[in-house]
Amino acid sequence: MSERKAIPDFELPATGNQRFQLSAFKGHPLILYFYPKDNTPGCTDEGLQFRALHGQFVRAGWAVFGVSRDSLAAHEKFKQKFAFPFELLADRTRRRAPSSAS
Repeated sequence: MSERKAIPDFELPATGNQRFQLSAFKGHPLILYFYPKDNTPGCTDEGLQFRALHGQFVRAGWAVFGVSRDSLAAHEKFKQKFAFPFELLADRTRRRAPSSAS
């Protein structure tokens, strides 16, 4: 990715009984990774890769969040099952997910 584009502010419910608001991270490095569905082989592998590198991202000052259209209840189970150290965001209306993550 060489082109930087501003993303309009948005808010989504997150695991851990939290709310994610993009504007709260203004000026801070942020990784939002989008995936289609919890507990599928490819999405699980992607999450495990982010989990394995999470410490490096944090030491470099980056925050990591996964985003899919699954419910918060599904996200909580997925996060707990694989011990993800980052929050998962529920984009139930699919307004934030890129078309490739649908």
